[in-house]
Amino acid sequence: QVQLVESGGGLAQAGGSLRLSCAASGRTFNNYAYAMGWFRQAPGKEREFVAGISWSGDIQRYADSVKGRFTISRDNAKNTGYLQMNSLKPEDTAIYYCAVTTRAFYYWMGSGAYDFWGQGTQVTVSS
Repeated sequence: QVQLVESGGGLAQAGGSLRLSCAASGRTFNNYAYAMGWFRQAPGKEREFVAGISWSGDIQRYADSVKGRFTISRDNAKNTGYLQMNSLKPEDTAIYYCAVTTRAFYYWMGSGAYDFWGQGTQVTVSS
């Protein structure tokens, strides 16, 4: 089992920034080269892919809606992933989830590809 805990959410003004963290733990986490993804779900909407990063960090993918504003990264020594969110917009308001998968990057955009999920952290952007 792998446990994921998100943090760093909160309230930001439009144009502001937030940095989300995803701390991973569990006996099996370091046994697999997990890629990490971030998803978000706004009220009344489906969960959508935001960004993904490979174990080594050399492959990154972003949703078009966040490209150029959000940056995904990870520190494997700390078992932690990050999502730096800049130039925030009110439409970025959602619960943000991190998740891990052993599948290749062309599967990352589908939530069904992920093996373990965190509980989520709320991000609210005011106009």
